[in-house]
This record gives sequence, structure tokens and C-alpha cells, in this order.
Amino acid sequence: MNKPLVAALASLAITGIGVAPAVAAPQAKAAAAVTVNFAGTVSLSNCSGSVIRFPNSADTDPALVMTNGHCLETGFPDPGEVITGQSSSRTFGLLNSSGTRVATLRANQVVYSTMTDTDVTIYRTTTTYSAIKSSYGISPLTLSDTHPTAGTAIKVVSGYWKTIYSCNIDGFVYRLKEGDWTWKDSVRYTSACNTIGGTSGSPVIDTSTGKVVAINNTGNEDGERCTVDNPCEVDESGNITVRQGINYAEETYNIPACFTTGNVLNLSASACTLPKP
Repeated sequence: MNKPLVAALASLAITGIGVAPAVAAPQAKAAAAVTVNFAGTVSLSNCSGSVIRFPNSADTDPALVMTNGHCLETGFPDPGEVITGQSSSRTFGLLNSSGTRVATLRANQVVYSTMTDTDVTIYRTTTTYSAIKSSYGISPLTLSDTHPTAGTAIKVVSGYWKTIYSCNIDGFVYRLKEGDWTWKDSVRYTSACNTIGGTSGSPVIDTSTGKVVAINNTGNEDGERCTVDNPCEVDESGNITVRQGINYAEETYNIPACFTTGNVLNLSASACTLPKP
């Protein structure tokens, strides 16, 4: 995990690209990449995050903030643990396009948090998307609901450090194991995304669509094998690969299917594959 920097999580913490163009017809123009900046990202006390919406969210819905499961203020969820509906008053610094903090958002609930199969916490805030847009001119980031593609150009946007990392999706990891936790179908970056502590929870944005395709969470710091801060890759046959200096993210495409009208969590939805309590 890219370690959250400070004491809120005390001892251990988990961290926390251009696409090869398709062959085009003569004189065809490549689609221009969208501009990725800090607008809609947030800074936490020890991590990064973003204000997110789903493809079917309404402007009047309560705004949601996404960060890592290991950034949860009450400590790391245990392996197999899923937290829903937990009261929270956590605050987030809302950033504009240049990375300037323009507001403080406040949570009233941990809607969902786990470190099993994935590494995510989603908070409900006390305001709406439309209120944020009206007051600060900032729109949320939209989560893609389709699986990301290897080779895609991405940017990892850290609200904590106000730093944007650019690289590509190098590939996908069947199982990523770190300490007692295991994540499924993780994103592996190319080496240019050398994320560091405090970047945990940063949105990973597809530069061709501007949508969030993953959430930054870890990297192998010391070359150790499957230990905290040194995740290892495990393939379908159980073979282990260690890639020192390489960083990872967890996919988010499966999250929208678990939310219904009003940004309400529905883990019983037929298409929802997130771990359940």
C-alpha cells in the first residue's frame, strides 16, 4: 500500500502510460485526450480521494467521496470485513483545477468500505453535486462502468500531494497479495507512475474519456515478497512474481452496479459483485 503518511492510521499503511494507437485509415485524426486536472479531487488527512458519481447519478443526489479502504479513519478493515452505514464526520479538502483548496466537504456516513477483493471506501457527504457545482464550479468525476483496457493512457491524480502521475495500464493481475489482504484483477501501471505515500485513494483517470477506471492503492517498495508495502502478483496457477518499484490500483468499474436511485447502496442488486458483509 502507498502508506498514508501520518498517524491517523498509526503503524502500517498500504499505498499508496500512452496507448498504442489503433491502425487508422489514411488521414484519420486520433481522438484528442481530455484535459485531466485536480478539479473534483480531494485531500484527506493522510490520503487522496475524489468526489465521484455514477453514470446514472442525478445532480440532486448526495455527493460521494471515494478513497481507499485502508484510508478509513477507524483503521484497516480486516480481511473478509465489509463496513456499511457507519457514521462518519470526516472532512475532505475540495480542490479546483489548479489544485487550490476551495472548500471543505464533510461526510455523514461511510456508505461502503472494504479491503477484501478491492481496496475502497465510499463516503456520503452532507451536500449535493448541484450545490458543489453552484458554489465552486466543480463537477464530480464519473466512474466508468466498463472494464479498463491494457495499454490505456492514464493519469493518477493525488489531492494530498497535488501531483499528477502519467503512465499506461501495463496489464492486470489475477491476484495481488499484500500482508493479510488479497485483491482481485488489479491494475498494474507502467513504471512511469511512481506513486508514493499519500497518493493512496487517488483516482486513476482514462485520458481518452476523462472517467475514473481505478483507484490507486499500493506498490512494491523494497522487493520483499507479499508483505505489507511489498505486494506480490499471484497468477491462476499460484505462481508468484515480485516487481520492485511497480505500483498498482484496484478497478472501480463494478461499483456503479451496486448503487441505485439517489446514490443508495444496494449490494443485493443482481449485477453487484462487490463483497458483502
